[in-house]
Amino acid sequence: MAEILLFHHSLGLTKGINDFADKIRGAGHTVHVPDLFDGHLFTTIEDGMAYVNEIGFEEITERGIRVASEFPREIIYAGFSLGVVAAQKLAQTREGARGALLFYSCVPTSMFGSTWPAELPVQIHGMDADPYFVDEGDIEAARELVATADHAELFLYPGNQHFFADSSLPSYDANATTLLLQRVLKFLQHLDN
Repeated sequence: MAEILLFHHSLGLTKGINDFADKIRGAGHTVHVPDLFDGHLFTTIEDGMAYVNEIGFEEITERGIRVASEFPREIIYAGFSLGVVAAQKLAQTREGARGALLFYSCVPTSMFGSTWPAELPVQIHGMDADPYFVDEGDIEAARELVATADHAELFLYPGNQHFFADSSLPSYDANATTLLLQRVLKFLQHLDN
């Protein structure tokens, strides 16, 4: 079964993130979910990002990199929104990565000084009217990544919510999350073969 290192979004390590990880664990996979915020939780993206800015965006990413050093290199990196930065950086630059799952966000591969490894499988998931994903350049970065990778998929779901797969938030979309999880589990099963 697959081993995944999953990074949370800007609201912190919410119950919904843990629930999501538990659903993947329920299919037999190992999921590690570190808390990059030292227990801090927020109710708005603005408050969460204020905390990130206080600590330092680069420091939050580096916390993810340091956590990854505790695990085997042969792992799948996953992240929600803010957590995508660490997940994508690790998948793109750390030798041995098995795959990547990027939820709600994607950054230009040039941000990490290299192109996406052509053979590295990746899935990117976002809502087609999410202002953060669509209006801030993430969807363009996702399309560019998918165009250059041999095993890449971009999945768009109808709706305008950013944190749509976090069951502990009002933005949760059960139907979209069910489909997302089906796709993720199929991706993980494929990597196991």
